[in-house]
Amino acid sequence: MEASIISFSSPSSSPSSSPQSAPPPPRATPAELEAVRLRRLSDNLERLLDPAFLDCADAEIALAAGKGGAAVGVHRCILAARSAFFLDHFASLPPPAAAGERPRLELDGLVPGGRHIGRDALVPVLGYLYTGRLKSPPQEATVCMDEACGHAACRPAIDFVVESMYAASGFQISELISLFQRHLSDFVSTALDEDVVSIVHVSSTCELQDLLNQCIQRIAVSTLDSGYLEKELPDHIYCKIKEIRQSASQDESENAIADPEHEKRVRNILKALDSDDVDLVGLLLKESAVTLDDAFALHYAAAYCEPKVFAELLKLNSANVNLKNNSGYTPLHIACMRREPDIILSLVERGASVLERTLDGRDALTICKRLTREKDCNRKLEAYEEKSKPYLCIDILEQELKRKSIIFDPISIEESIATPLLVDNFHMRLINLENRVAFARIFFPSEAKLVMRIAQADSTQEFAGITNFSKLKEVDLNETPIMQNRRLRERLDALTKTVELGRRYFPHCSDVLDNFLNEESTDLIFLETGTPEDQQVKRMRFSELKEDVRKAFTKDKAAVTAIASSASSSSSASPAAAHRPNSSRLAILRRREELSPLLRASSTAAASTALPGERGAAPGPRSSLDAAAAP
Repeated sequence: MEASIISFSSPSSSPSSSPQSAPPPPRATPAELEAVRLRRLSDNLERLLDPAFLDCADAEIALAAGKGGAAVGVHRCILAARSAFFLDHFASLPPPAAAGERPRLELDGLVPGGRHIGRDALVPVLGYLYTGRLKSPPQEATVCMDEACGHAACRPAIDFVVESMYAASGFQISELISLFQRHLSDFVSTALDEDVVSIVHVSSTCELQDLLNQCIQRIAVSTLDSGYLEKELPDHIYCKIKEIRQSASQDESENAIADPEHEKRVRNILKALDSDDVDLVGLLLKESAVTLDDAFALHYAAAYCEPKVFAELLKLNSANVNLKNNSGYTPLHIACMRREPDIILSLVERGASVLERTLDGRDALTICKRLTREKDCNRKLEAYEEKSKPYLCIDILEQELKRKSIIFDPISIEESIATPLLVDNFHMRLINLENRVAFARIFFPSEAKLVMRIAQADSTQEFAGITNFSKLKEVDLNETPIMQNRRLRERLDALTKTVELGRRYFPHCSDVLDNFLNEESTDLIFLETGTPEDQQVKRMRFSELKEDVRKAFTKDKAAVTAIASSASSSSSASPAAAHRPNSSRLAILRRREELSPLLRASSTAAASTALPGERGAAPGPRSSLDAAAAP
């Protein structure tokens, strides 16, 4: 074994036997050290805006409703030192009424355009005041749902910069104003015509004249309808656009009104829609030769009217639901731009084609997706939380595209409803439908409300059960059996239509209901099936259900009795008090409404247990609550 040799000679004396030593690392310059210290300070200050960090804020900036959260905590000392705007504002605030009370700044009244600013845009602008750096926004806040979009100038990207401009201009941050103005100027050249309208509003509000002139020139040569521009833009801006269009036209006759009387009648129809008066619209149509298609009334109503008014307008049955206006948009395209699911579903039910395309090649689904942020559709929802309107719009259109090759049979749909007990008896079928819709309202509130409105189920009276003694006080003694049967048939048809629409446009929700009803009710109906252990578990489960219902009824009955006694004593002292709403009673009524599906399931299971082999038998009391309420 060879011994290792350690040499202590210097490299200069024996260069061949020792490698050259590495050069010393370069020393950081004072400027580089200063940059490191500033970045570290910036990172530490940025943590103050993190909701997960220690909450040591001494003021709040409240966002407008529906803009991503209640408030953003801020620190007055930092904002006042960094911004003259906040320094003046905080100095003018009155002293707090109580020690430790945080001043709350309403963003809507704090800066012009504050109601448009969302949390995703506000936090980076505030972060710039804290850190001196503008942090990139989260991708999901600036990216639309369309996978084919390059996201360079889609609506979420434009909206983010527009909101950021409102914040930067309101807080008087000149360097950010210049930065966002350059971004918006680039958008004007590449964005869709209708997307430029929001840039017009922010440039007008923030007094960015160069950007405003650029927008006016772009819109003047666009295909946007004059009526749309007149409705959407401020008067002085619309007048400028109108002048440019008139001066650019080679043929003056194109701008002249060919028939002033026709134009007047069209305007009268649109004014009637502004007043939500569909009856007046019908009278105007009878008095003249102008039609709904001549006035593009469906397009106008899809953009500006309430869903109920739009549904009434569709009932006139005198408009083409696939008619394109001068800009190449159908009423469905307009409804998708508005992202109103009630109107979209009403149009699709009336035969509006989801395959029709705009002049630039977009269909209804593409329009919805390019207007919707990825964040709004992909966020995790809490249990029983209502879904957003954009989510529902996309879901409806996607299901309609899938449905094109499928023919639905209303009878098979009605018979395929998974219910605790599917029998031929009319009343039992009605109860089963009521139960299914009630569960849908609990599990999927947004979808259930939407399809019930379209099916007009909310305009029919809920079936209370043929032995529901608690409802006897509501019986109409003047109602004949024929009238009662007609009313029940209308309710059955409306509920059947509700279930049909739910299966057609929200199949995933329907599958969940099917599985739930099969799981929750089949075991209760067939209590005598399975092994002895299974039967014991089923009986225990059914007993627990009845016990929960009994306890709930006892509590509600005691609370109602207490409210009645207090109301009678207070009414003698104050007659007006009897007419004031009682919050406790409202809460109890809500609780009873929430428990009603549970009660119905319990009664159905009890009826099936007592008569397991009989079909078509009239059901017994629908719940222990009804039985206990019987005289």
